[in-house]
Amino acid sequence: MYSSSIFDTFSPQEPQRAPIGVFDSGVGGLTVLRQIYQQLPNESIIYVGDTARLPYGIRSQTEILQFVREILHWMQQQRVKMAIMACNTSSALALDIVRQEFNFPILGVILPGARAAVQQGQRIGVIATPATAQSNAYRQAILEIQSNVQVWQVSCPEFVPLIEQNRIHDPYTMEIAKTYLEPLIQKEIDTLVYGCTHYPLLSPILRSLLPQQVQLIDPAVHVAAACSQELDLLGIKNTHPPLPTRFAVSGCSQQFTQSSLQWLGYTPMVEQVCFADTVLS
Repeated sequence: MYSSSIFDTFSPQEPQRAPIGVFDSGVGGLTVLRQIYQQLPNESIIYVGDTARLPYGIRSQTEILQFVREILHWMQQQRVKMAIMACNTSSALALDIVRQEFNFPILGVILPGARAAVQQGQRIGVIATPATAQSNAYRQAILEIQSNVQVWQVSCPEFVPLIEQNRIHDPYTMEIAKTYLEPLIQKEIDTLVYGCTHYPLLSPILRSLLPQQVQLIDPAVHVAAACSQELDLLGIKNTHPPLPTRFAVSGCSQQFTQSSLQWLGYTPMVEQVCFADTVLS
């Protein structure tokens, strides 16, 4: 699948020790990071949060593609062995394009999430950012896997800003969640896909509003599993102790540190990087 030039990106002595790059617009990708910690405890990680330009879900495809290219070019300079788009909007609008432009494997969250959804149910709801919902990426992926299921999508523009502002337990967030879920509940869905990596952080609220029989699909779980399979396939899974996770954000490092503490369980050291200054080749 990948040319031999992929290994030019790695440390020439021990390519398996090279880090995996994980990126999102903000703290949502921490749901993917936590799964990598659980499923791939030996891997070293560079986590990127493009917090200066969030939310991605209201951006155009042109903007998203530019942002993703800048971040991936920066990651290439850090000699990552693989990148994971821990962002559904980027996965929907940029993944197929940038895969042709970089010489290391790049994984998205949509296909693993879609595969998991069709294994669980026949009446599938997807909550997503406006850009992801408008792209129809989940509907297309799900129907390509299994054409006889029904899929409904709901755009949830307010969720990411509320999560980034740490307003998860705000009564307003509960009211907004009720509004977004109501049309899916009326369709009697049996499965709900988190079409944004931020949304698992709302799990307690969403679970309280949904009928008990509705299965929740967190694509983060499944993209981490896909990452493990890809590393095995390429023979670059790390068997040594990992380096500490490196965190880089484009916005306020202190704000990210405060927001991420409750999800990580520790206080991360966060550096500020301007990805927009990256010179593209």
